[in-house]
Amino acid sequence: MSLRRLVATAVALLPAALLTLPTAATAATAATTASAPAVSAPAASAASAVSAVSAVARGPLRPLPVPAPAHDDHLTVTVTGTNGSDGTYELYCHPAGGTHPHAKAACDQLDGATEWGKDTFAPVPTNRMCTQIYGGPEQAHVSGSWAGRPVSADFKRSNGCETARWNKFSSVFPTQQG
Repeated sequence: MSLRRLVATAVALLPAALLTLPTAATAATAATTASAPAVSAPAASAASAVSAVSAVARGPLRPLPVPAPAHDDHLTVTVTGTNGSDGTYELYCHPAGGTHPHAKAACDQLDGATEWGKDTFAPVPTNRMCTQIYGGPEQAHVSGSWAGRPVSADFKRSNGCETARWNKFSSVFPTQQG
């Protein structure tokens, strides 16, 4: 789990954890009031606070509610020229899901290709020397958000460099090649 997701989960769960304290404090106050002699208001509130804390500490701990996944990593993948797999697919990662036929494999491949400080979907540099070997008519457009960054990238197989870039994301582009 990334630090960003860990912090987001902790921030989301903290208010729920704090809301359970008044319930325990109310029960502890009722127990303290019923069994203790009359005391001044400040002393009673201090005693009930101590009782509430000790009651929470002694009692069984309940699991905190888990928030619904945030799906920060969501991509829309449009593929054309694939002999049967043309279409638009929704890909959600962490956890994997959506309309993509192989969401888990695609998310795993994207996780493996992601490097801190680098654009995962960067195009082939214009000054790169590439073999002029045509890789096929397949094309794809990917848009959405990945690793907290917006994505809008085009893919094709027009030369060796573009084909290698396509292959880097082969699980992301559903195709039927045989």
